[in-house]
Amino acid sequence: MPSNLVVKIGGHLISGPSGLDLSLMRSYAETISRSFTGGRWCVVVGGGEEARRYISAARSLGLSEAFCDMLAIKVTRIHAMIFSALLGEKACRAIPESLEQLVEYSETGRIVVAGGLQPAQSTTAVAALAAEAIGAEKLIIATDVEGVYTADPKRSPHAKLLREVTLSRLEEILRESSHAAGEYKLIDQLAIKVLKRSGVTVLVIDGRKPENLEKALAGEIIGTLVTPG
Repeated sequence: MPSNLVVKIGGHLISGPSGLDLSLMRSYAETISRSFTGGRWCVVVGGGEEARRYISAARSLGLSEAFCDMLAIKVTRIHAMIFSALLGEKACRAIPESLEQLVEYSETGRIVVAGGLQPAQSTTAVAALAAEAIGAEKLIIATDVEGVYTADPKRSPHAKLLREVTLSRLEEILRESSHAAGEYKLIDQLAIKVLKRSGVTVLVIDGRKPENLEKALAGEIIGTLVTPG
């Protein structure tokens, strides 16, 4: 089991059209709580459909994109508060609002749960920064597909699952699809930049199956292994 670890839980996994998936959140919390025996662990959660609803409302009122970003960050932090509560005594109750706080809280011997940190920064980028800052041995990204594909599997019937891919190749895949509507941004450019400089190994797993996280925590290579380079 890694001593230093970051787990990113995609917002689309826990927050869909019908609201929060509390059952999935509870399953993830139980797995992480059971697996954690010490070290510096951080869980980063996204905003999902809930954040998109608030963003849509703000835009319809003519509010700025910066305001929309701030709204989304608030939603992710609410999700982080709920997840922290589900972890119980193993979690740090304070939700970090900066990378400096995240590092500080990681030194308490409890699991840090974070949402967004600042505007124009995805929670995947937050997870990458957290992994770099705490010296994580691995970053596990739980999403709603099996792993990294050659194209968006929801849009392209010819997309192929890659069992292993370098960050450079992943960057090419994302760049090729970056101009399409509903673009396939499993890992955004800022996150890739951080991961390239830090050398952190990434595992992208199908988060729709909670048991996959347990396998990944135990060291099993499932989904897609994203390597530096």
